[in-house]
Amino acid sequence: MIFMNGLRRFVVTTAVFTAVLGATAQSPDLKFLNHNQPILDAHNCYPYDGKWNDRVQRALDSGFPVAIEQDLAWYVDPATNKGRVVVSHTPKATGSEPTLRDYFFEQVRPVIEKAIAENDRKQWPLVVLHFDFKDNQPALLRAVWDLLGEYEPWLSTALKSSDVHEMTAIDRQPILVITEDSDEQQKVFYDAVPVGGKLRLFGSAHTHAIPKGMPMKDVMHWAVTLTPSDLLSERPTTYRRWWNSSWYPVEEGGQNHAGDWTAADDARLKALVDHAHQLGYWVRFYTLDGFKPDDDKGWGSYYNFSSKDAVIARWKAAIAANVNFIATDQYEELAPYLKQDAKNLRPSAAKTANGQH
Repeated sequence: MIFMNGLRRFVVTTAVFTAVLGATAQSPDLKFLNHNQPILDAHNCYPYDGKWNDRVQRALDSGFPVAIEQDLAWYVDPATNKGRVVVSHTPKATGSEPTLRDYFFEQVRPVIEKAIAENDRKQWPLVVLHFDFKDNQPALLRAVWDLLGEYEPWLSTALKSSDVHEMTAIDRQPILVITEDSDEQQKVFYDAVPVGGKLRLFGSAHTHAIPKGMPMKDVMHWAVTLTPSDLLSERPTTYRRWWNSSWYPVEEGGQNHAGDWTAADDARLKALVDHAHQLGYWVRFYTLDGFKPDDDKGWGSYYNFSSKDAVIARWKAAIAANVNFIATDQYEELAPYLKQDAKNLRPSAAKTANGQH
């Protein structure tokens, strides 16, 4: 009898311990985002010098879910000494740039309000808002945090745990906000949040730092020869839930030096993605473009494979490898290869006057 009572206590205690351990060591829910399937990441989705104002509209028209990248800068009006968050390709804002509030949040309002009214939560998040900060000055970071607070009912949030590695569940809402790996950003967006408070956005993983003083040619070879576990070794945290990688670790020299897509390239890409997923990260690769110079619509040549056939081979490989965010400037060209569906969520298909469609 004493033995049986002791056994029962052991079984109950073990069950409780296992439950607590399971709660603490909760696995990342990669299926939260589009069932862990690839989505279009609309690269640099904002105007340059007043041109290409329809990029957010084009991204929304490509289907849902969709990621929309907004590069952010801080502008201080000399007349009022008041600052504002603007979308800009450079940290040196002039004041002519649109604000993040107007260009992104108010532009997507009809989509988000319609989604909330329909309350089809299994389709959420519809939009992944990706921030690329042009600098990390505290005023800019705090202003972005406060702006997100105004739109918090739209945002997928997670509670901050006392355990940095506890992957607390994300409350499913129409927008998921992500940012990159800066420690300065973590101080504002995570460290300053009290335990039990809501995280409004999620950072990316730290990756292996480039050795100081290494010539660029050597960097290109170094990046493509690192093992996946050396390249990405840290576990995800409550705050850091995705990995943002250039194409250098896939093909030596990146887009501008890429040759034919090979079986070895394909195996390398798959190994990188599989490793990141096994750790618990969503994965983004940037930026996969392929166009002739005459077809350049403000995209630039840095990420260009130089032909549509060349980039299609990489798009197909990235989809097959299950890359979560496939970044490109060619939104309409990539979208048909993905299982995205606009689902008539846009109340209007009105276009701006500059003819990007």
